[in-house]
Amino acid sequence: MTGKRNERELEGQLVVHVERFLLELGQGFAFVGRQVRLTIGADEFFADLLFYNFKLRCFVVVELKATAFKPEYLGQINMYMSAVDDLLAHADDQPTIGLLLCKTKNNVVAEYSLRGFSKPIGIAEWESEIVKSLPEEFTSTLPSISELEAELSQDL
Repeated sequence: MTGKRNERELEGQLVVHVERFLLELGQGFAFVGRQVRLTIGADEFFADLLFYNFKLRCFVVVELKATAFKPEYLGQINMYMSAVDDLLAHADDQPTIGLLLCKTKNNVVAEYSLRGFSKPIGIAEWESEIVKSLPEEFTSTLPSISELEAELSQDL
């Protein structure tokens, strides 16, 4: 899958399964929305998927990319995370977590790109375990890629 059209198709396929996905996620996840509009100044931006985790007390922004990881994607998700923290989060919420799902990634490029970032941002390939890309304290709240694949393949 490549291009914006295919990113939308991927997003659509994920949203179709969101109810079952949330049941599988358990652990306090709630679906907030897709293509969530973030108005920043006079500009509008749209976060692909937005969740809230009641156990962690924070929002989780998921940005989907139908291409290999590019360093500039971090600027985009960082902006979305900052906007969610300022526009949507309550003062008692923890900082927003960002999850960038790319078709593929070069681990060295991803590591260099993340160096210096203090925000909780994970970069994962579709084919790898998402939990390996997140800090250890978050891994218990997310399913493995095999669990996700099993859930999504049930309806195909």
